[in-house]
Amino acid sequence: MSSTDPTTTRRGRPRGLLLLAAALLALTGPFGAPSASAVAGAAGAAPARAAAAPASEGPDPIDFAVVVDQSKSLSDRDLVRETEAAALLSQGEISERSRATVIGFGSSEKPGQSPVREVCPPTVVDGAGRQRLSDCVTRLAQRDSVRTGPGTDFPAAIRQAVARLTEDPGTGGAGAAKTPRVLFLLTDGRLDVRDSPEYGADPGSRQANGAKRLADELARARAAGVQIWPLGFGGGIDRGALTAMAEGGFRGACSDVPGSVPRMRVVSGSAGIDRALQETFAAARCARIVTGDVARPPADLYVTIPPIATDGSLTVGKHDPKVRVTYYDPEGRKVPLHGSFDGSSFEVSGEDGPVEALRVTNPLPGRWRVRVEAPEGHRGQEVAVRALWQGRLRSAVVLDPASPRPGQRTVVEVRLQTRRGVVVADPRQLEGVTVTAHLAGAGFPPVAFRLADDGRAPDRTAGDVRFTGTVTVPATATGDLELTTSMAAPGITSDRRPFHTRIAEGTPPVVAQLSLERVTAHPGDAVPGVLQVANHDTVPHTLRIALADDAPDTPDTGTGTGTGTGTGTGTATGTGGSGPIAGSAAPRISPETVVVPPGGSVDARFTVTLGADTPLGELGSRLAVTDTARAGETLDTAFLDVRVEAPPTWWERWWPYVTGGAVVLVLLAALTAVQLLARRRRLDLTGVRIELRKEGWVLDTLEVRAGQSPGGEFRFTIEEPAGPAPTLHHAHGAAAAHRLRRTGSGALLLRPETGPEIPVHTAVPVEVADAELVIRTPGGFRGRTGPGRTPRGARPGRPSRRPDPVAAPGADGTAAAPSAPPAPAPHPDF
Repeated sequence: MSSTDPTTTRRGRPRGLLLLAAALLALTGPFGAPSASAVAGAAGAAPARAAAAPASEGPDPIDFAVVVDQSKSLSDRDLVRETEAAALLSQGEISERSRATVIGFGSSEKPGQSPVREVCPPTVVDGAGRQRLSDCVTRLAQRDSVRTGPGTDFPAAIRQAVARLTEDPGTGGAGAAKTPRVLFLLTDGRLDVRDSPEYGADPGSRQANGAKRLADELARARAAGVQIWPLGFGGGIDRGALTAMAEGGFRGACSDVPGSVPRMRVVSGSAGIDRALQETFAAARCARIVTGDVARPPADLYVTIPPIATDGSLTVGKHDPKVRVTYYDPEGRKVPLHGSFDGSSFEVSGEDGPVEALRVTNPLPGRWRVRVEAPEGHRGQEVAVRALWQGRLRSAVVLDPASPRPGQRTVVEVRLQTRRGVVVADPRQLEGVTVTAHLAGAGFPPVAFRLADDGRAPDRTAGDVRFTGTVTVPATATGDLELTTSMAAPGITSDRRPFHTRIAEGTPPVVAQLSLERVTAHPGDAVPGVLQVANHDTVPHTLRIALADDAPDTPDTGTGTGTGTGTGTGTATGTGGSGPIAGSAAPRISPETVVVPPGGSVDARFTVTLGADTPLGELGSRLAVTDTARAGETLDTAFLDVRVEAPPTWWERWWPYVTGGAVVLVLLAALTAVQLLARRRRLDLTGVRIELRKEGWVLDTLEVRAGQSPGGEFRFTIEEPAGPAPTLHHAHGAAAAHRLRRTGSGALLLRPETGPEIPVHTAVPVEVADAELVIRTPGGFRGRTGPGRTPRGARPGRPSRRPDPVAAPGADGTAAAPSAPPAPAPHPDF
């Protein structure tokens, strides 16, 4: 199966079982909202992740209106770019609960004309709504001079937008009133109502009255909580008027992050409207925009989504509806245009429009590839891709002490993670973030305080992405406490889930402390921990260790063993585990329960065994120890500080041994090669010269040349023709030949054509048949004197005309006896 097949999971498992599980879930629950238990039961599935985030965890919705100037001062090209920019906002919005309205405006100068033209009424930006917006927004590019005049009536445009943003959306409830209301105004000019009779009798009074009415409409927008973000382009812009509109509307913001307060922006021309408007939109809804590649089709465009993104949209400015787009995730797999795949949900819109967008929930972080293609004749315009994203982070909270007393100073520690359960461990991803906590409860007004990651007490280490702070519980506090954390940074919002605990009443009968070291582990590994307990009560207490997000009030029963040491003895039972992660990814705690005798203390050791499918990265779970005798009262909590890494591969585990063995083999091979080369050199007879002598005369010589002594043996023959003297010849394969060879120790041995092998020594004659052979080695016959030297004037292959000195006549003319051969000498090392 292809790696780009969306029926293959990221772990390479077939998706068949997941599809079967999805079919079963369709019989028991709504599509896209399977129960956690059902997902957990899917065999072989990746860690359970919701394909679509619930409304409470998805991005916050906004109600926004895009108001577009259609006055006569705009060229047709400028109007097209305005239309595409409006489409970018309506298609790229990341919340399916948001509402969008698109309004064109000009002026009213004669009967039958209206200054505003509502091309898209308020529409919920879900899947069907985005498609409707894609269709209706294109009508902005078509002027209707019969119904709309050529002027620029800002007051009427703002009045129409505010009316639509403040009308009851039909959802009801207090939550609707809290939804941000944002107006984006695109214009290339300034107020122009000189020809609008409703503003007065003459052009001068009309302009003055128009300015007054604009101030009234801005005040109305401010009172209704409508932000105004003007975007001006082209020449003749009244920057002061645009600034006044931005500052005249509601000055609230989505966060206290700089840049999220409404402000005006000006671009030099219509070509930059789309990018500038998307950046303005991102600032207004506390999101981030990532600009990707720009190219003409066919081309591959790339854009990066960061790890902290939980919701996003890939917007593709095609300009030409004929351009076709295919999307690939960072692992190179083609993703579906609708539905769920590998923990993410996808929904495309605008395929037949100038702007197309793919909305992604729980996107896989990394570099996405967008393939754009177009038929001939539709490849002339550049296509741009951008990613609008937001990170809605969850907070994991630990209190020390877990149940504080009134008036007690309490340390609060917070870690952040995405909906995928990935703990944010890189401080660069949270650059500029501020974390605030709010403590509420009975008997006191809410208390707000800041948390920091600066390494100053009580924060332990700067930059470890653990935000720490302290709060003193009011002395009047009683009963339950609720701690809520919120975070603010460009593109980051908080899920605002509360953390609940209770006020400790009097001296606690049982004191407990969880201790776990920060470790690196692999899926399936066991992480050790210690629970220290002191029981000051007169009865035994049973404590339960569980994941903090799923700590039931009563313990499970089972079998198991535990150890306890101290002033008392303790027992522990239970082998199972519980936690927010279901199935084979769930950690198992063993033992789960610890029994502490009255008046005793226990140091109980336990282990947390990671599931086989535990996702890689920082594990964001918390452990909690509860007293089952006191309605599950939490005595202490601690982060499960584990960084999960992929198990080592065979090569990673064995490479030192493989490499070491390979090095040894290479060294042995090199040593063997050196020894063989040295032996070959020792055996080689190249340069050895054989002399054939008779009665002291050198009859012929033969020198061994390179390659003539394979294996250290040289074969030669003595030819005795009828007339001339005998000669020496190299035997090229003759069966009968004399053989001279060298042994591994360097000794020379001669095997005559007939007879046994005999040792020979350099320069010492050896009788062979009726002649003598003298063997001379390299270096042993150049410039040497004494017995066996070749007489001057003798040439190899010819008999010498002078007798060897060993047989020369004496001074008295008589033949002198040949001198005795010298004693054999060791073979020289060469």
